[in-house]
Amino acid sequence: MKNTLKLFVCVILLFCVQPMFSQDHYVPSKENLEARKAFQDDKFGMFIHWGVYSILGDAEWVMHNQNIPVKRYELLPTFFNPQDFSAKTIVQLAKDAGMKYITITTKHHDGFAMYDSKISDYNIVKATPYGKDIFRALEQECKKQGMKLYAYYSQLDWHHPDYYPRGWTGRNVNRPESGNWDNYLKYQNAQIKELAENYDIAGFWFDGWWDQAPDKKDWHKAVKYRIEGTEWNLEETYKMIHDVNSALLIGNNHHELPFAGEDFQMFEKDLPGKNTTGFGGAEIGKLPLETCETINHSWGFNLQDDKHKSVKDLIKYVVKAAGNNANFLLNVGPMPNGKIQEEHIKRLHAVGAWLKENGETIYGTRAGIIAATEDYVSTQKGNTLYLHVLNKDTKTIKIDNFKARIKNAVLFKDKSKIKYKLKKGQLTIHLPENDMEAVDIIIEITLK
Repeated sequence: MKNTLKLFVCVILLFCVQPMFSQDHYVPSKENLEARKAFQDDKFGMFIHWGVYSILGDAEWVMHNQNIPVKRYELLPTFFNPQDFSAKTIVQLAKDAGMKYITITTKHHDGFAMYDSKISDYNIVKATPYGKDIFRALEQECKKQGMKLYAYYSQLDWHHPDYYPRGWTGRNVNRPESGNWDNYLKYQNAQIKELAENYDIAGFWFDGWWDQAPDKKDWHKAVKYRIEGTEWNLEETYKMIHDVNSALLIGNNHHELPFAGEDFQMFEKDLPGKNTTGFGGAEIGKLPLETCETINHSWGFNLQDDKHKSVKDLIKYVVKAAGNNANFLLNVGPMPNGKIQEEHIKRLHAVGAWLKENGETIYGTRAGIIAATEDYVSTQKGNTLYLHVLNKDTKTIKIDNFKARIKNAVLFKDKSKIKYKLKKGQLTIHLPENDMEAVDIIIEITLK
């Protein structure tokens, strides 16, 4: 009976704190809504995972995966000297790839800041022989080349002593088993505020909330984490950001429906609502959407990861994301010298070449009225509907419950007529002979 009562109390306590996750208390400003629309129009961005971990060539989780003690890991910055880093080259590469914005790790889970933080000396300017603020360099170059810049910031921190109680990760890196959670939140918010105030950015891409997330299958553990004070107090952080600049967009990779104060919803290595990874499947909310993916299998530079996605697969991801009403954030992980891998550069140029010819069907669009399937997706801009056929074996497409009227249907590539029939709400489209080199057969349909 006592156990049953305790469980009941735990459940009640858990639900009592749930209102903090609603979106009822946040009213976005006019400038914020305009920024959201522009974000959706941009459609394609570059994700950059880069830090001192690149030296070890074992991706961004190396500190956790190899259980490297904090004191040993702190040696990495002392010989991090990326002399070949060029903000101009990276921003130009993003432009050549058809990307409209860049999101880069200002601090990843290892706690090392890739900008000139005044809050902590554990940063690229003060702790490395390189001694330069690469985030500032990217900010200035983005301004010159007309590129937007977003700051990725990990709330999870394997380095900071006050990140306590420990989350699910980074438990074996020889940190003292003590700390003050409130002090850590003050530290985190101070760094976030200096990024918001001192850099010309378009918004924040947060990560790491899940490290302190309760196990939903264990009510006792869920309430234990909340009672111990490991609340992120996101609304306070988000309000601070919007008070600096209400137009700044906020997204958080927490794999949940959007929380109060957030402006877009992201999905990691999955299209919205999908769950091929085991940690996806979050319900799709009403905010602008973004999905992110890697070119190979790693976010940070991984010397042994040579399994690179093909150009066709990357283009298809751009198209599928747009057809699912989402932006696509495609990652590169610079090497320790600051250069991008040649295999990634070639693929980005190829994607950019495709977008140069077909970008009209992607940029500024929203998901079309034809629902996405495995074989095709649609994008739409006003009365122009673009049907993207991604399965080469498809000869005829039949779409039920098509309620719009059609004025014209042509092949986007050369504007040649397409055979179609619309009868009793069923649209039948006969595709032309497939071009074996084509990644995507695009049908342009003008609606009445």
